[in-house]
Amino acid sequence: MKYNSVISTPWQVNDSAAAKLVQTGSSALSNYEILSVAAGISEESSRKLLVLAGNDYHLLAKLTLNQMCQVDGITTARAIRIAAIFEIGRRRKSTPASLRPKIRCSQDAWKLLEGLLSDLQHEEFWVLLLNRSNQVIDQKRISSGGISGTVTDVRLILNAAVERLASGIILAHNHPSGNLSPSEADLKITKKIKEAAQMLDLSLLDHLIVSDQGYLSMADDNLMP
Repeated sequence: MKYNSVISTPWQVNDSAAAKLVQTGSSALSNYEILSVAAGISEESSRKLLVLAGNDYHLLAKLTLNQMCQVDGITTARAIRIAAIFEIGRRRKSTPASLRPKIRCSQDAWKLLEGLLSDLQHEEFWVLLLNRSNQVIDQKRISSGGISGTVTDVRLILNAAVERLASGIILAHNHPSGNLSPSEADLKITKKIKEAAQMLDLSLLDHLIVSDQGYLSMADDNLMP
């Protein structure tokens, strides 16, 4: 039996601009197209609204709700949404960018993961996702298991890295027993993940084993495949 693919989308009046954003990225959209997508209004209404503001986003941000509602297709609800969009922009400007921790050595990685893993009574497997400067983009728990092991799905690790556009990854899991020596299974999964990551031009930098006794770095101990 053949199943027809069904595409559901929240866009109704600005499908063409939304599709263009998905295909080519937001920077490819014109001023009226990006406003159309963000505000959920038609491209025609977006054009008219920008004309009212002299095609100037700074002036558009200063329009009152009543002024925006003068344009056909701009309801009070949509005018409120537009005002909220500009308010988000203002708050972003006034908020300092958060500093991403940078991994310079295994101890830097351990400090991030110690509180997550060292006191657990069951095994968990985590991954740190890094950019090209070895700054941490994200940290994700991949799996949670029992006291003697946890299943690690390579696909979940690679999917997390691709989604966040990571350039490097650091693996970590805990040993509730306190024994920091890697098992044969630990070495095998590390090799498997490294080989899979290389196919996507991802660098596997280290694999940490963490317990309440401290940590072991496979990279420091020359145990990386």
